[in-house]
Amino acid sequence: MRVRTITEDRQKVHVVVLDKGEDAVASILKFARDSDVRSAQVSAIGAFSEIVLGFFDPGRKRFVEIPIREQVEVLTLTGNLAEQDGQPRLHAHVAVGKRDGSAHGGHLLRGIVFPTLEAVVIEVAAELRRKSDPETGLALIEEIVRT
Repeated sequence: MRVRTITEDRQKVHVVVLDKGEDAVASILKFARDSDVRSAQVSAIGAFSEIVLGFFDPGRKRFVEIPIREQVEVLTLTGNLAEQDGQPRLHAHVAVGKRDGSAHGGHLLRGIVFPTLEAVVIEVAAELRRKSDPETGLALIEEIVRT
């Protein structure tokens, strides 16, 4: 485990509201690129008209896709933005609820917003950098650099 505690008097907080039809992952990454957000904590609530969750299969070193092609509520979405090869990368987990009250969760691979997704992005006072891990094939946080 690697930990770096960074205290900052002021945090830069962004509220990012996504509209109907936007892909949540693509839109959050576009926001990060356009706003030069390199490292941040992300949380959100809202709803999707369809979503693709991912469950990481370590034996195959890839995500198994779990598509849900119906309206769902975002019960919680949490994750981070970190830099990989000079570009922001979103790592987020999401739990969604169906009409019957059942819940499903996993990695957020893709989610089509309907009617909205309200995200809070809190920049951190460090650069988080990802690097591909040869053992798992995942892009893991390798470096925490004080800015």
